[in-house]
Amino acid sequence: MLNFLLIRAGSTEYASQGRVQGTLDVPLSEEGRRQVELAAGQLRDQSIEAIYCGPCRASQQTAEIIGQELALRPRPNEKLHNLDHGLWQGMLVEEVKAKQPKVYRQWQEHPETVCPPEGETLQHAQTRLQTVLVKIAKKHKSGTIAVVLNDPLASLCRNMLLQDKLGDLWQSSGHSRQLWESIAVSPTLVSR
Repeated sequence: MLNFLLIRAGSTEYASQGRVQGTLDVPLSEEGRRQVELAAGQLRDQSIEAIYCGPCRASQQTAEIIGQELALRPRPNEKLHNLDHGLWQGMLVEEVKAKQPKVYRQWQEHPETVCPPEGETLQHAQTRLQTVLVKIAKKHKSGTIAVVLNDPLASLCRNMLLQDKLGDLWQSSGHSRQLWESIAVSPTLVSR
């Protein structure tokens, strides 16, 4: 059995301001660094074989802090970049809601039906993410593998692994919950 340790990148200034980060390369905030240091301490006794992360600074910084605690060198993967929100990137979520209320509501209720202007569909992001997860599952048949992702890609990954409902993808970016969770999956689930 393969176990994915899904780790959300620590908070950024954009997240605390309620901005759409998307693929913008924003570093961890001081609060985000504290979140990650706390998570790293909690993960100290985990038996993790490898840690993969996205290419952005927040994801890499998160992976580096946790990797130092676990004596692991993070493995960045370009395909693990966050969901591209196109022209929404940098905007406050409230601005998107005010300027495009119907699209915003549709994004909350059925995000799979919306493509942000000049952005990426969830289907495209799922395909990209699935490709990486399959490669990881082929390389590591069992054990625990950590994957550090920014939200909303982390929520999308969780949904794929658990075959769960997506929900509001922007709601999770506030990091009110624990930064990490363990998800046990069979290699056949990620290779579907």
